[in-house]
Amino acid sequence: MTATTPITDAVRGTVEALRAEVAALHGELTRYGLVIWTAGNVSARVPGADLMVIKPSGVSYDDLTADSMVVCDLDGELVEGDHSPSSDTAAAAYVYRHMPEVGGVVHTHSTYACAWAARHEAIPCVLTMTADEFGGEIPLGPFALIGDDSIGRGIVETLRGHRSRAVLMAGHGPFAIGRDARDAVKAAVMVEDVARSTHIARQLGEPVVIDPADVTSLFDRYQNVYGQHDEGVTQ
Repeated sequence: MTATTPITDAVRGTVEALRAEVAALHGELTRYGLVIWTAGNVSARVPGADLMVIKPSGVSYDDLTADSMVVCDLDGELVEGDHSPSSDTAAAAYVYRHMPEVGGVVHTHSTYACAWAARHEAIPCVLTMTADEFGGEIPLGPFALIGDDSIGRGIVETLRGHRSRAVLMAGHGPFAIGRDARDAVKAAVMVEDVARSTHIARQLGEPVVIDPADVTSLFDRYQNVYGQHDEGVTQ
């Protein structure tokens, strides 16, 4: 196959660094119990090029290395690698083409998030963590078949203009986005955490949705104040 977007010398170092980073980030998916067997994937946009690094299809997590990561263009075509790319490559490529602010896309089959997706139900914003991380409910995206860019279209249609960095694709499971691959992995971890807590709350009764004004206040503080900053602001 002829690469439509070759890897130039200018981005070769970035590509190799992202291969190592993306390979390592897959360990976070298994660490937090978000995937089983070979399901799920992490991908990263290559800054300065119309390229992405993504997990190969059907390769065991124990066997993932920097060298086994594949490089594709933003049409989902293989550019470099010894394996076939993930079955979600076309979906991730569509997201990167249509959401230039996104630098990482993650898909998992985490249990509680998938349970909400199986019910075709968004996760309501009933916890401050949901407000902090997602700025409101984690929305439901449409059912879409795997293999082409249908899932990607659903992700973009659902998340464009939405504060959430994650979507539950109906009958499938969660997809998370971020400014880079690590940020997207964090969102995937947090989706499962709030999906589990909200599910348990519903076993006790109907959870109370947080007032939208409070959601905005919580989201703004978490995104702009929480954590360490150069000016010395902390939580």
